[in-house]
Amino acid sequence: MLENYEINISTLAIIPVDQKISKVIEEENTYLVHKNTTQIIDSSCKYFGSSYNGRHEGTKNLIGVNYKSPIVIEETNEIIFFPTSSPRFKDCYWLSLKNIKNYQKTDNFSKIIFNNEEELEINISYASLKNQILRSTMLESVLRKHKNIII
Repeated sequence: MLENYEINISTLAIIPVDQKISKVIEEENTYLVHKNTTQIIDSSCKYFGSSYNGRHEGTKNLIGVNYKSPIVIEETNEIIFFPTSSPRFKDCYWLSLKNIKNYQKTDNFSKIIFNNEEELEINISYASLKNQILRSTMLESVLRKHKNIII
Protein backbone atom coordinates (compact mmCIF):
# COMPACT_ATOMS: atom_id res chain seq x y z
CA MET A 1 0.00 0.00 0.00
CA LEU A 2 1.28 3.46 -0.94
CA GLU A 3 1.29 6.33 1.54
CA ASN A 4 1.31 9.01 -1.18
CA TYR A 5 0.29 9.21 -4.82
CA GLU A 6 0.46 12.02 -7.36
CA ILE A 7 -2.00 11.94 -10.24
CA ASN A 8 -0.28 11.80 -13.65
CA ILE A 9 -1.23 11.41 -17.32
CA SER A 10 -1.55 7.63 -16.85
CA THR A 11 -4.08 7.89 -14.00
CA LEU A 12 -7.53 6.72 -15.09
CA ALA A 13 -9.62 6.70 -11.93
CA ILE A 14 -9.52 7.11 -8.16
CA ILE A 15 -12.01 4.90 -6.36
CA PRO A 16 -12.90 4.92 -2.66
CA VAL A 17 -12.32 1.64 -0.84
CA ASP A 18 -13.17 2.99 2.62
CA GLN A 19 -12.81 6.29 4.51
CA LYS A 20 -9.01 6.11 4.53
CA ILE A 21 -8.06 4.00 1.51
CA SER A 22 -8.48 4.53 -2.23
CA LYS A 23 -7.81 2.40 -5.25
CA VAL A 24 -5.95 4.19 -8.04
CA ILE A 25 -6.20 2.73 -11.52
CA GLU A 26 -3.51 3.64 -14.04
CA GLU A 27 -3.10 2.46 -17.63
CA GLU A 28 -0.68 -0.28 -16.56
CA ASN A 29 -1.01 -0.56 -12.76
CA THR A 30 -3.47 -0.49 -9.88
CA TYR A 31 -2.50 0.75 -6.43
CA LEU A 32 -4.04 0.98 -2.99
CA VAL A 33 -3.27 4.34 -1.39
CA HIS A 34 -3.61 5.16 2.29
CA LYS A 35 -5.60 8.36 1.60
CA ASN A 36 -9.21 9.06 0.70
CA THR A 37 -10.03 10.27 -2.81
CA THR A 38 -10.25 13.96 -1.88
CA GLN A 39 -6.88 13.78 -0.12
CA ILE A 40 -5.30 12.34 -3.29
CA ILE A 41 -6.88 15.10 -5.41
CA ASP A 42 -5.72 17.78 -2.96
CA SER A 43 -2.16 16.47 -2.60
CA SER A 44 -1.86 16.16 -6.40
CA CYS A 45 -3.07 19.75 -6.86
CA LYS A 46 -0.52 20.85 -4.25
CA TYR A 47 2.22 18.88 -6.00
CA PHE A 48 1.48 20.96 -9.14
CA GLY A 49 1.34 24.26 -7.24
CA SER A 50 -2.22 24.80 -6.04
CA SER A 51 -4.75 23.07 -3.78
CA TYR A 52 -8.13 21.41 -4.20
CA ASN A 53 -9.84 24.54 -2.86
CA GLY A 54 -7.84 26.78 -5.19
CA ARG A 55 -8.65 24.61 -8.20
CA HIS A 56 -12.30 24.47 -7.17
CA GLU A 57 -12.41 28.28 -7.05
CA GLY A 58 -10.68 28.38 -10.44
CA THR A 59 -13.34 26.13 -11.98
CA LYS A 60 -16.06 28.31 -10.47
CA ASN A 61 -14.49 31.45 -11.98
CA LEU A 62 -13.81 29.90 -15.40
CA ILE A 63 -17.06 28.06 -16.11
CA GLY A 64 -19.42 29.00 -13.26
CA VAL A 65 -19.69 25.48 -11.84
CA ASN A 66 -19.73 25.20 -8.05
CA TYR A 67 -21.21 21.73 -7.44
CA LYS A 68 -19.50 18.47 -8.47
CA SER A 69 -16.87 20.63 -10.13
CA PRO A 70 -14.27 19.23 -12.48
CA ILE A 71 -10.77 20.02 -11.24
CA VAL A 72 -7.65 20.93 -13.20
CA ILE A 73 -4.91 18.91 -11.57
CA GLU A 74 -2.16 20.11 -13.92
CA GLU A 75 -2.52 22.61 -16.78
CA THR A 76 0.35 21.79 -19.14
CA ASN A 77 -0.79 18.23 -19.80
CA GLU A 78 -4.46 19.18 -19.38
CA ILE A 79 -5.00 16.70 -16.56
CA ILE A 80 -8.63 17.25 -15.57
CA PHE A 81 -10.54 15.01 -13.17
CA PHE A 82 -14.24 15.08 -12.36
CA PRO A 83 -16.25 13.58 -9.50
CA THR A 84 -19.13 11.16 -10.04
CA SER A 85 -21.02 12.64 -7.07
CA SER A 86 -20.43 15.28 -4.45
CA PRO A 87 -16.85 14.83 -3.16
CA ARG A 88 -18.37 14.93 0.35
CA PHE A 89 -19.98 11.53 -0.30
CA LYS A 90 -17.95 8.45 0.55
CA ASP A 91 -18.79 6.73 -2.76
CA CYS A 92 -17.44 9.54 -4.99
CA TYR A 93 -15.17 8.32 -7.78
CA TRP A 94 -12.81 10.70 -9.60
CA LEU A 95 -12.30 10.09 -13.33
CA SER A 96 -9.74 11.41 -15.80
CA LEU A 97 -11.38 13.27 -18.69
CA LYS A 98 -8.42 12.82 -21.03
CA ASN A 99 -8.31 9.04 -20.60
CA ILE A 100 -11.98 8.36 -21.39
CA LYS A 101 -12.50 6.88 -24.83
CA ASN A 102 -16.24 6.27 -24.56
CA TYR A 103 -19.06 5.80 -22.08
CA GLN A 104 -22.28 3.81 -22.27
CA LYS A 105 -25.54 3.32 -20.47
CA THR A 106 -25.99 -0.11 -18.88
CA ASP A 107 -28.98 -1.54 -17.02
CA ASN A 108 -28.25 -0.07 -13.61
CA PHE A 109 -24.97 1.74 -14.09
CA SER A 110 -22.85 3.59 -16.58
CA LYS A 111 -19.81 2.03 -18.17
CA ILE A 112 -16.61 3.96 -18.84
CA ILE A 113 -14.27 2.68 -21.53
CA PHE A 114 -10.80 4.15 -21.14
CA ASN A 115 -8.28 4.72 -23.94
CA ASN A 116 -6.45 1.51 -22.97
CA GLU A 117 -9.78 -0.41 -23.40
CA GLU A 118 -10.11 -0.98 -19.64
CA GLU A 119 -13.76 -0.80 -18.56
CA LEU A 120 -15.23 0.46 -15.32
CA GLU A 121 -18.87 0.25 -14.27
CA ILE A 122 -19.94 2.98 -11.91
CA ASN A 123 -23.11 3.74 -10.02
CA ILE A 124 -24.04 6.98 -11.78
CA SER A 125 -26.87 7.69 -14.18
CA TYR A 126 -25.93 8.08 -17.81
CA ALA A 127 -27.37 11.61 -17.86
CA SER A 128 -25.32 12.65 -14.83
CA LEU A 129 -22.15 11.13 -16.29
CA LYS A 130 -22.74 12.88 -19.61
CA ASN A 131 -23.26 16.18 -17.78
CA GLN A 132 -20.00 15.74 -15.82
CA ILE A 133 -18.09 14.99 -19.03
CA LEU A 134 -19.62 18.06 -20.73
CA ARG A 135 -18.66 20.30 -17.80
CA SER A 136 -15.13 18.91 -17.85
CA THR A 137 -14.87 19.41 -21.60
CA MET A 138 -16.06 23.00 -21.18
CA LEU A 139 -13.31 23.57 -18.59
CA GLU A 140 -10.75 22.01 -20.94
CA SER A 141 -11.91 24.30 -23.78
CA VAL A 142 -11.62 27.45 -21.65
CA LEU A 143 -8.14 26.38 -20.52
CA ARG A 144 -7.04 25.90 -24.12
CA LYS A 145 -8.37 29.34 -25.10
CA HIS A 146 -6.46 30.92 -22.22
CA LYS A 147 -3.29 29.10 -23.25
CA ASN A 148 -3.61 30.42 -26.81
CA ILE A 149 -4.10 33.98 -25.57
CA ILE A 150 -1.00 33.73 -23.38
CA ILE A 151 1.22 32.16 -26.04
